Amino acid sequence: MNIYVGNLAWKAKKQDLSELFQHFGEVTRAFIVRDKRTRRSKGFGFVEMEDEEAARAAIEALNNTVFMERAIVVNEAHPRKDDDDEDTDEFDEE
Repeated sequence: MNIYVGNLAWKAKKQDLSELFQHFGEVTRAFIVRDKRTRRSKGFGFVEMEDEEAARAAIEALNNTVFMERAIVVNEAHPRKDDDDEDTDEFDEE
C-alpha cells in the first residue's frame, strides 16, 4: 500500500520516514518529494508497505501525531488527478 505523509519538517529525510514506519512492518520504499529546481522539500512524501494490514495500522497510529516537531498527516495515497506540475517534482531516493 502506498501511504501519503504530509506536513513534514523541511529537514526530514527518507531514512527518517522509513524508520518511523518500520515500527509497524516492512517498508519497501520511502521518499520525499522535492522541487526539481531548488531540491527543497515540498513538505510531503510517500511510504510503501507490502502488508496492507500493517500499513493501515501505521496510518491509524501516526495520523495527526508529532514527528520532528510537526503534526503530520498520514493517509492512504491516491493517484494524482492533475499532472500539470509533473516536471517540477522529483523524489529524494539518495
